[in-house]
Amino acid sequence: MLSETTSSTPTPTLTPTMSSQAAPTPDARPTSRRAYVLKMYPRFSETFIVSEILAREAAGEDLVIFSLRPSTDTRFHPELARVRAEVIHIDRPSSARSFWQTFAEAAADPRLTTALSGHLGELAELGHDDAIQAITLARLALDHEVTHLHAHFASVATTAARAAAALTGIPYSFTTHAKDIFHEDVVLTDLARKTADADHVIAISEFNRRYLETVLGPELSDRIVVVRNGLELDRFPYRPRPGAMGDVPRTGGLPSLLAVGRLVEKKGFAHLLDALARLRADGKDCRLDLVGTGPLEEELRAQSRTLGLDDLVTFHGALTQAEVRQMLTDHDILVAPFVIGSDGNADGLPTVLLEGMATGIPCIAGAVTAVPEVIDHDRTGWLVDGADEQNIASTIAEVAAALQTNPAVIRAVTDAARDRVRDMHDSAV
Repeated sequence: MLSETTSSTPTPTLTPTMSSQAAPTPDARPTSRRAYVLKMYPRFSETFIVSEILAREAAGEDLVIFSLRPSTDTRFHPELARVRAEVIHIDRPSSARSFWQTFAEAAADPRLTTALSGHLGELAELGHDDAIQAITLARLALDHEVTHLHAHFASVATTAARAAAALTGIPYSFTTHAKDIFHEDVVLTDLARKTADADHVIAISEFNRRYLETVLGPELSDRIVVVRNGLELDRFPYRPRPGAMGDVPRTGGLPSLLAVGRLVEKKGFAHLLDALARLRADGKDCRLDLVGTGPLEEELRAQSRTLGLDDLVTFHGALTQAEVRQMLTDHDILVAPFVIGSDGNADGLPTVLLEGMATGIPCIAGAVTAVPEVIDHDRTGWLVDGADEQNIASTIAEVAAALQTNPAVIRAVTDAARDRVRDMHDSAV
């Protein structure tokens, strides 16, 4: 299991602070080595990055991972143990003295002396942490004979990768997701500069590609390619609901709903609770298991109490991917009423929706951003207006009834959903 460097380390280090391997020897130099530049690794909610790393390693790629922040998570997915890549944490300076010590060491490095002098103006435009971590990243990339830098999210990780690329000449790329391009705080001139200098930019969906082309202009469109998030389908075997395989539908008990995600506005969970209240008023109670943590947790708990739903709603906190996978197989419906947040933020294409579709649970989702690329209404799932509790409630009631009265219809939808994920998101392809 990986460990991490503590913030008590006095100076930024130019040697691995969390490493299971030494730097490559002259006799074992890789012909190509891709470095992942991540703001924080490992991160509990970013299973899509771990899946991508595992897929690249399975394809024989030689990887190293640079993390710019220590992980603050207390739980980890077991899949992390399968990652073979060396993980190196790059500390931030804890004092002015350590900042200048790191800078002086880099300036004296003959591999960087000229480039550092030539890019001082650009480095000065960055925050002091970003600048010194980019310099350290550049030295580490050269030490480890990295041939390509790839960052996830167009924010701090790409800032560091771009600056390190300028200092070393190593090309860089980055994957854009959601908050890093949709949020109202995104500075489009910065995003355009990063895109223009990159070898290529990855959009995780056609929606995101079109959005980037719109906000950045057609002159940068040739830099943007679509690479969809991958899923290890073997870890999500298809298990149709009871009754959908010609057996006897489950009877008795209330329909069981599952919702998974950070407890933030864009997930639409407040609207889901309102929908549950409507269903209760109509005599159509459903149980809800809500998995996740976030800043709205107390607000959502209070809303549940106010609506008189405490006997129906269970807040589980954060669970591992394996625990969520089990819940996907023993619940009736996955409900993900995504909305566009008041700050412009929206989900790109949440992994849990793909996991649900792969597993065979009927999926109801808000029709935002790229969700309609995987869910065709009534064919691979059900689309709703995530801000419309009546729409959510009536769709839940419709699917719950069909599970009892017409399971063949549900089976056709979940079959098509599994096929859609296999065709578009299989990480082995």
